Amino acid sequence: MIKYIGSKRVLVPAILGTIESLPGVRSVIDLFSGTSRVGHALKRAGYRVHANDHLAYAHALARCYVQADRDRVAQNAQKLISEFNRLRGRHGYFTTTFCERSRFFQPKNGARIEAIRDAIAAKGLDPELEAVCLVSLMEAADRVDSTTGVQMAYLKQWAPRAHNDLELRMPDVLEQARNGKGSAHCLEAIEAVGELHADAAYVDPPYNQHSYLGNYHVWETLVRWDAPEVYGVACKRSDCKQRKSPFNFKTKAFESLQLVLDRLRTRCLIVSFNNEGYVERADMEAVLRRRGRVFVIEKDHKRYVGAQIGIYNPGGQKVGTVSHLRNKEYLYVVVPPDVDWYPGLCEL
Repeated sequence: MIKYIGSKRVLVPAILGTIESLPGVRSVIDLFSGTSRVGHALKRAGYRVHANDHLAYAHALARCYVQADRDRVAQNAQKLISEFNRLRGRHGYFTTTFCERSRFFQPKNGARIEAIRDAIAAKGLDPELEAVCLVSLMEAADRVDSTTGVQMAYLKQWAPRAHNDLELRMPDVLEQARNGKGSAHCLEAIEAVGELHADAAYVDPPYNQHSYLGNYHVWETLVRWDAPEVYGVACKRSDCKQRKSPFNFKTKAFESLQLVLDRLRTRCLIVSFNNEGYVERADMEAVLRRRGRVFVIEKDHKRYVGAQIGIYNPGGQKVGTVSHLRNKEYLYVVVPPDVDWYPGLCEL
């Protein structure tokens, strides 16, 4: 899967183990699905997953990894991937914007991304098959990019992987889950909670001012294929200035989260949040207690790669100091008052 600052790769075993321990859970809402790493793991474990994210690239990932089923798409997808891998590059908007005006990809790879994306658009594919092809292209591009994992900037010198040739591979599309076919949705969270129903929900909202659209604007453009106006050294989409999530504002984050948590129609709830987030732990726990008994699992882990590298000025000189290199992730678990769950774990 693509490099992602919000990835829950390290937490997936704890999330999956928690949900597996909850009684009567066969379906799960993944409300802020991102890369669909969690939804993919839940589908593999047999759960019917309803994934949601308001960004187009995340919706494509969810449609590939949660909604699409291997027996229906794999054969055609593999044929298309082989066909696309034989295409020669074509210089256009994507190459000019992300390889010349900025340096996210080598021009040879940018031109091939462009040719393949045009070919996908021209096919008029079924949405699930198209999503598998888009994810294959996105992941191939991610393997030859020149970033630290976010697209707010690119490396001053080319990353060694950027010199490799772009090559598409078949994504790890799973067979349908034993508890039913999953679904992918592209809604704001407050809309999604009014439409989606399941036994449990996993909620992993943005923590602070950093917008996932700004962090991964290249993927948004690759999926939308809309050639937007751009600004700045990183050639961000102009709509990065307007398409802000309320969770990215300190003044709106708590109220927005409270509305979402209160309106979710599930018996059980798992919430992932960070000690660097806008919502204080005491406030989070107070809201969650309105839904039932609250437990917490605390995990300590490294901060994002930018913090490990340090802070540099535009001239490439290291400046300032990073305040800390580790943070804490809290996994809150909420169960109805009548559920006897998780012996040995302290209730808050």
